[in-house]
Formats: sequence, structure tokens, C-alpha cells
Amino acid sequence: MAMSIFGSTLDELQQLCVSEGWPRFVARQLCEWMYAKRATSFDQMTNLSLKVRARLNEISSLDYNYPVDCQTSSDGTKKYLFQETATLPDGSQATHYVEAVFIPDGDRATLCVSCQMGCKMNCSFCVTGRGGYHGSLSTAQILNQLFAIPESQRLTNVVYMGMGEPMDNYDSVLRSTQVLTSEWGLAWSPQRITVSSVGILPRLRQFINESRCHIAVSLHNPFSDERLALMPAERAFPIASVIAMLKEYDWTGQRRISFEYTMFGGLNDTLRHAEGLVDLLHGLRCRVNLIRFHASPLTPYHTSSPQTIARFQDYLNAHGITCTLRASRGEDIQAACGLLAGTGEQH
Repeated sequence: MAMSIFGSTLDELQQLCVSEGWPRFVARQLCEWMYAKRATSFDQMTNLSLKVRARLNEISSLDYNYPVDCQTSSDGTKKYLFQETATLPDGSQATHYVEAVFIPDGDRATLCVSCQMGCKMNCSFCVTGRGGYHGSLSTAQILNQLFAIPESQRLTNVVYMGMGEPMDNYDSVLRSTQVLTSEWGLAWSPQRITVSSVGILPRLRQFINESRCHIAVSLHNPFSDERLALMPAERAFPIASVIAMLKEYDWTGQRRISFEYTMFGGLNDTLRHAEGLVDLLHGLRCRVNLIRFHASPLTPYHTSSPQTIARFQDYLNAHGITCTLRASRGEDIQAACGLLAGTGEQH
């Protein structure tokens, strides 16, 4: 099977040019055609010589992997289903489904992308994690979700909050953000991109140093023992250590650090939890996004009442922490936070 150069960086394409004996400027031409002009065949690249195009057709492919299904919510949200193949650590290949969610909101059009087939983190409230891990996506497979949907040209923002833990697929995630933000790629502002993490400390620090994208940390409980019951990653990467690391950085500029906090009825929505959050985040310029829990037969939890959520939000805002309630989108098609399963069930 031919390799795919889609998803390659400028440096990688320059190395290809050197190995093939082509001028290095051909790499920049390839980037322009693939990313800015969205070419889907080498024959469209009319400023490349016929010899170069013929060789590219021999060694590479440029086809998008289009979604195999699309479900549309009553609120306009769309969930796209992609069939992907990934190579596992033992060298074997696995084919599974991944999902990406398109969220229109006035002039804003956000795509929530997946970076893995399933997830290793096994958070007890997340349907994705309950399904296990089936492989990580390549840079090309991540970017394909942005390029292969009909709304591709409309996108204003991307959030890495779909299936998988971005810091567990570090290289592919970082490279995909480089394609989006570099002048040879789509030349987006990094502020249009938010990358989430449960807080895998070494990789999260590395990403903060190597990228200018916004960061969102899945927090969900300020107390270590209670967070551990929800998120096994707490054992290796305690949230207190994650926040201590984040406090080493200056967040007063355009770059934003936010925390995701899913509201579970009777579990993490009390005054004690609100006070714990204020203490934990003291001295860190940040935002807390409250998320109404989306119930699933696969998880034992239920959501907090609207009144409880409002009190929790008011308490944080009154104590100097900017706190917002994220609007739930696409719940009727299982596209809301924590519900992406990648089962391949089509409707």
C-alpha cells in the first residue's frame, strides 16, 4: 500500500525532496496544495513537473478517508463516523470506528476531533473509556477529520476533546496542531485550538513548551481520593501536582488554561467541593467549565440539578474563579461530552 504524505510537516517534505533529488521548494508547493488548496490528487498540482507528479503517484496517495455515516442532532450538531486502521504496539493492525463532532454556533463552527480509537484512561464516567483502547491515530488520520467533512471550509475552531487522550498520542497530536497553525499549513492562530488532557504531567509540560494552543485539563473533583475513584490517572499524575506545574507558567496573555468539571449529582457538586476547587486553583488565572453530566446505561452516575449547578457556578464566580456552564450539544445523537463510543452503529 502506498504511504500518504498528507499530514507531513514542511521539514519532512523537504527531506523527501532531498531523497528524491527534487528542489527543496517543491516541499512548500506540496504543503500549499495539500493544506491551503485542499488538493485531493497530485494531478491537480499543476506547478509541479510531470516527472514529480508521476513519482508522487507511485510512492504516495492523497485520498481523504470520508465519513461512513453522519447523524444530525435536533440542535444542528453533526456526528461523523470514520472507519480507521491503526498499528498497535505489537505491530498488529486494528480497524475500528472513530467519531468527530461538528458544532455550529452562530459565526462559530467548532469540530471536536478524536486522537485515538478508544482510550486507555478508563475514566469511570466516560463511555469512550469504557470501550477500551484500540490504537492511536496518525497525524493524517487526525487531520482527515477536519478535511474530509462537508463543513471543512467553515471551521473556525478545533477542540481535541473527542475519543482518546491527546497526551497519550503526543507526537501525532502535536504535529497535527503544527499543520493547522504553521504558515506553510493552514496558518490558523493557536488560539483557535484547544487540546484537552487528564493531566499526563511530562507530556503536558512538553506540550505547553512546544505549542501555543489553549489547554483544557479534565479535573472533575478537587480531592485526590475522590478523583481517583473517577479517574485512574490520578494515581500516577495527582491533580495537585498538575496544577503546581501549571502555576509555573504565565497565563495572563492570550493563551488560556481551563478546567473541565463534569457535575455528578451528590458526588462532586457540594459546597465542600466548590470550596476545595477555590483552594486548589488559588493563584492560577484560569476558567472552570462546568459540564452537565450526560447519563448513559454504561455508567452509574446521574447529573446534578440545575439549581445545584447554578449555586456551584455562583460560588466559584463570587470567589474569583471565572466559571461558565457549557451548553450541552448533540445529546440526542450521543455526541455530547463523554458519549462518543465509536461503535459503528449507524442510524
